Amino acid sequence: MNKNALFHKLVLFTSSVHRVTTELTKDVKSELITQVQYKILEYIAVNQSVTPSEVSECQNISMPNTSRELRKLMEKGLIEKITDTEDRRKQFVCLSDKGKTMMNEAFSYIESRFLTRMQNASEEDLAEIEHALDILQTKVFY
Repeated sequence: MNKNALFHKLVLFTSSVHRVTTELTKDVKSELITQVQYKILEYIAVNQSVTPSEVSECQNISMPNTSRELRKLMEKGLIEKITDTEDRRKQFVCLSDKGKTMMNEAFSYIESRFLTRMQNASEEDLAEIEHALDILQTKVFY
């Protein structure tokens, strides 16, 4: 296969992923948080325990802005900071119980939208989609 053509398919695919993600997550966040804060919470929810620098890098936000947003989320009781027992300079961020509840509600809403999109897919289609996602996760998005 032509690797250039494959790359262009990847670009089209990632663009579609962003569009569908936007559609699935539209209006899912609480009015108590900003879109940036929601994206941070979503990242923490998926990755469990992360460092502020990982949040900064993945969300493409400067460290000062990341620190500010994390502080606001902590003030709202949605995240907790945990100091590393081996290196006290290192901190991890995880969801608080309140944050877990908020994100579980958001993911439940997103799941219902996803299931609506998939309602006409056959069992064979679903198996192929699952297989394709597994391959993408191990070969491209690792």
